[in-house]
Amino acid sequence: MSTFTQAGTFLIQSLGSFYLAVVMLRFLLQLSRADFYNPISQFLIKATHLPSKPLRKIFPTYRSFDLASLVLALLSQLLVIEITALINGYALVNLFYALVWGAVGALSLVLNFYLYGLLIIIIVSWVAPHSQQPALILLNQLIRPAMAPFQRVIPPMGGLDLSPIFMFLVINMLQIFLNGIAQNIRLPAGIVPGI
Repeated sequence: MSTFTQAGTFLIQSLGSFYLAVVMLRFLLQLSRADFYNPISQFLIKATHLPSKPLRKIFPTYRSFDLASLVLALLSQLLVIEITALINGYALVNLFYALVWGAVGALSLVLNFYLYGLLIIIIVSWVAPHSQQPALILLNQLIRPAMAPFQRVIPPMGGLDLSPIFMFLVINMLQIFLNGIAQNIRLPAGIVPGI
């Protein structure tokens, strides 16, 4: 692999992963009904508004499920996969495989977001429990709805909340299953952002 191929692949993968993260955060923002007036929320909305505008006419939002953002995430993954394949000298990837690989990459990114987001919330709750930083407020609003089922099953005991431990376990199990799926569909290393 030449230096230009490596540099091009790195650039496409980095930009693709960043935009995929923005689109998936926009989806999670709507799903969790987080504060849309948070400055970071405003950035996410503006960064995804133009490409998702035509998709919103075809795929309307149902309650808090933003299907247009999911379709935009898959389309952006598809584009990155095809460009990466071309840069590396491969033919165009079969559309079905590219969409499946893109879905696996998007799911992997969401699981990583919840894993690291939960870790950040735990650390910040020890260091600066009453922080009003917009990124932390938004992170709390995105993570708390996913933690709610765990907190219902395992309520806090004497001020100690054990639900994050079980959420970590479930996320890690889901990542193991997702890695197994990626191996079964022969997901090529270095072509799909998020993996």
